[in-house]
Amino acid sequence: MARVRVARSPAGLIPGLFLDLLLLVTSWAYVFLAPYSKVEESFNLHATHDVLMYGIGSESLSKYDHMIFPGAVPRTFVGSILLGWLTTPVASLGTSLGLVTCKMDVQITLRLVLASLNSLGLIFMRHAVSRRFGRPTSWLFSLLTLSQFHLLFWMSRTLPNMFALIPVNLAYFTLYNRAPQSIHLSRTSVDIAIGLLVFTAVVLRSEVVLLLAPLCLQFLAQGHITFARLIKVGLSTAVAAIALTVAIDSYFWNQWPLWPELYGFYFNVYQGKSAEWGASAPHSYFSVHLPKLLLGALPLAILGSILDHRIRSLLLAPFLFVLGLSALKHKEWRFVVYVIPLVNIAAARGARWLISRKNGFIFRYLASLSVFCLLSLDFVMTFFFARASIMNYPGGLALATFNERYAGQENIHVHISNLAAQTGASLFLHEYTPPHNFTSFGPVPPHGWIYNKTEGLTPPMLASSNFTHLISEYPVIGNNEWSVVDRIPSFQRWKLNEKVVTGLKGGKPWEISLGEWMTILRMEKAIELWILETANWKFTHP
Repeated sequence: MARVRVARSPAGLIPGLFLDLLLLVTSWAYVFLAPYSKVEESFNLHATHDVLMYGIGSESLSKYDHMIFPGAVPRTFVGSILLGWLTTPVASLGTSLGLVTCKMDVQITLRLVLASLNSLGLIFMRHAVSRRFGRPTSWLFSLLTLSQFHLLFWMSRTLPNMFALIPVNLAYFTLYNRAPQSIHLSRTSVDIAIGLLVFTAVVLRSEVVLLLAPLCLQFLAQGHITFARLIKVGLSTAVAAIALTVAIDSYFWNQWPLWPELYGFYFNVYQGKSAEWGASAPHSYFSVHLPKLLLGALPLAILGSILDHRIRSLLLAPFLFVLGLSALKHKEWRFVVYVIPLVNIAAARGARWLISRKNGFIFRYLASLSVFCLLSLDFVMTFFFARASIMNYPGGLALATFNERYAGQENIHVHISNLAAQTGASLFLHEYTPPHNFTSFGPVPPHGWIYNKTEGLTPPMLASSNFTHLISEYPVIGNNEWSVVDRIPSFQRWKLNEKVVTGLKGGKPWEISLGEWMTILRMEKAIELWILETANWKFTHP
């Protein structure tokens, strides 16, 4: 008898579309709640700034920030150029609508663009999950992703890894967007996935080769591609990608020939210089970083891998990828960010199995309750992660406060300390100094401001300098020449509410008010930066 194909109900599309929109809106919300940046983002952020503000003509390259602050290793401009070009029409539209009125608004705009691109990658992933594992599993995939803090908070930030995450997720989509019982991948899907991952490894992040290698071996073992085809696709893509990055980056760095990711691999891996930024135990990715990134998805993913052979096949390459990275001494969570979507697919499969149990009332109830509790706990932890992170950019807050306080004043020469520069005081906050030539901004009256980021200046050197203002890590500079005009706090730690602790120790938890329970953890802040003003400036400008 012929099988009858049951059409999917259009009503079943609504929850998925709602969750897609929620992913996008949540990533945007993080941009507005925490608009400033950290030092890890600075190269690509400032490269995008320079592309937008100066253009890419050879006469403009001497003004680029990387010519003054090159960093330990050269990084590619490919991602920054693409982001700058995509941001230009969006920022121009925002300007015409009155939504983009200053440089900082441009920073927010480019981050919204990057967040949108990464959100689209996750949305494509959800649609692939829906086709491969069913709609309910795809909804759980989105819920698990929303309940985790790091991916959505950071995917709008100009880390090289967040640029690389876009093609990596698209590669996943091409591989897993197929029927539930499908065994063989189409040649086109395999070719596209290999091409995307080769391009990413060559141009954006070299560690992706550790994800590509086990995937290629898996394709060969499962008969998805021949060795000759693998060499042809991989080699042709690699040659084209190398030509692209060498041509672009040699031009922008004024070094020929320059392949940034090869240089970075030689510096960080072959020479072992990455260990100078800190070394971790070999098991750190599995014992520290992945549990922090995945939260409650980790036990659910283990369950999913036990239940479904498709999940075990899907997780093999990511597992070997993390195992390979574990051999390097220097470890950061962002190096393994590419595995989060795949582990969330596994977790969604495990969660779907738990909530779909029909036999045994108690087991069915406990199984569904366990998923609900894990998701709830994840959302609570993400709430506290987000609140702490929002208060963790004192440099950006300090410079924004400074710009607002002294708006309209002239002849200001402010020194930005190293801590301020590393925690948000980006070039987009240099509001009152050139360049002002971004599309449609129009003329900006000169203010005669100078933003100075000279490193290594001691308090005595600052005291005898010709700066009019300081954004400093020291509250006291000189004798009486400088006065503090503002203080910038930053997150320090979470502290248990003492009234709750006292009530619990006294054995009378019922006497604790609901309001106290709601604030069981209280944020403790400390002053990290001070805005200082010289007495001479006040005398000149009463």
